[in-house]
Amino acid sequence: MDLLAHLEAYVATVDETSFSRAADRLGIAQPLLSRRIKTLEARFGGLLFDRSRRQVATTELGMLLLPYARDVLDRAQRLDQAARSAQRAQVRAVGVPADCAPAELARVIRAGAERGSTLGVRELPPREREARLADGSLAFALLRVPPEHAAYRVPLGLASAPPLDAGRPSHATPPLDAGGPAHTTPPLDAGRPAHATLGGARGRAVHLEDLRPRRLGAATGARTAPLPILTLPEDDVPYARDRLGRAAARSGLPEQLVRPAGPAATALAETLAGRALLLCDEPFARRHGADWAPLADAALHRGYEVRGTPRQPSGDVPQWLAAALAAAAGAGTGARAARPPGSADAASRLAARG
Repeated sequence: MDLLAHLEAYVATVDETSFSRAADRLGIAQPLLSRRIKTLEARFGGLLFDRSRRQVATTELGMLLLPYARDVLDRAQRLDQAARSAQRAQVRAVGVPADCAPAELARVIRAGAERGSTLGVRELPPREREARLADGSLAFALLRVPPEHAAYRVPLGLASAPPLDAGRPSHATPPLDAGGPAHTTPPLDAGRPAHATLGGARGRAVHLEDLRPRRLGAATGARTAPLPILTLPEDDVPYARDRLGRAAARSGLPEQLVRPAGPAATALAETLAGRALLLCDEPFARRHGADWAPLADAALHRGYEVRGTPRQPSGDVPQWLAAALAAAAGAGTGARAARPPGSADAASRLAARG
């Protein structure tokens, strides 16, 4: 027997002095309310209401037990409120990719607070996000999946050094001490190869075959040395590594040209110095002053889905949270994700590449 539901029927009938009005107040059918009251009367060993009169009257036993019934219902309500408050106060850890935009992560935290949930974001690599979600130390996480199966997709491209004259004077840096000897600072592009920027690719997608060594001149027969392509920890997942390696091989690029970047700061320094290209999303490149051109091959893009831990009572992910986390990772929905200009139809390309 659901004691609370039965006590609610009893108290509502006392208050309304009518079975029909009490049923309306509780949003249940009158026969169900009557059955609940009869069940209570059988439990307590006496009638709670006198049904012989035109108007429902509470019996002496009914009046005697009424304060206790109200007290039980009041305590149950306070217990529910305490449980909800405890849930709101509990910090729910959310696993996100490293180097998400801080402003977007702040929106995730604020969105949780507006809905009575305290969220704490944890920047973790892909495999650790998956492991911590499985063991329950994360409540929710953005997980990597192949883009063709993803609810959210992040277009990837190649970051490169900005053009030599992009917002930077060509003259030497003035001395800090105007009265001292003149000092000059070597420009950032000192020793940088002329092909270290993808500036020419602005507005169009890049194919990996575009990165093959190029002949410098017919007379010498010399060729440019291709720049290494560095990958961030976020792309250190088996399917992504395999696809990128096979795409590079099909494009005629040396196998050793694609390699893990290590720390993001080091990879960015190599990229901005013109010594490498960095596989990343556009917001990451723009935040750090690098040029960026999208990859034409949609099979190489990042795919995400948001999951809840199976160790929680409800592993369902609220839609508002999924959307906020996807935005923090720079993603659009799978059906509406931006495609690089000039790219082939994503479905056919993905099917062809596996």
